[in-house]
Amino acid sequence: MSVELNHTIVMARDKRVSAAFTAGILGLDVGAPFGPFLPVATANGVTLDFADSDRDEIVSQHYAFLVSEDDFDAIFQRIQRAGLTYYADPAREQPGEINRRDGGRGVYFPDPDGHLLEILTRPYGSGG
Repeated sequence: MSVELNHTIVMARDKRVSAAFTAGILGLDVGAPFGPFLPVATANGVTLDFADSDRDEIVSQHYAFLVSEDDFDAIFQRIQRAGLTYYADPAREQPGEINRRDGGRGVYFPDPDGHLLEILTRPYGSGG
């Protein structure tokens, strides 16, 4: 069986702001609009399709991105330059820290709508 994640919809108060934020922090590009969506494609072809929500409250989701060590450094610098609070854990109990699970590095940070974004250099459970 060959199953791959192709895209997911990310609800936002303003899809342009959220797509630009995520693309900017991760070093990606915002693609051309597709219907009501603004896509941000990752290296493995999965697309985050940002859409405007008609609700006042956005339900927080978690989006994790596997990155190289060099990309981690560059993204982490952008997180710090943006003045974002970052955490070593998804419960946000370890602010200002990086986790080192499985011999890699990982950090969590919020986007403008409260979604929890994560960058990690090794998949959890991969040993190390």
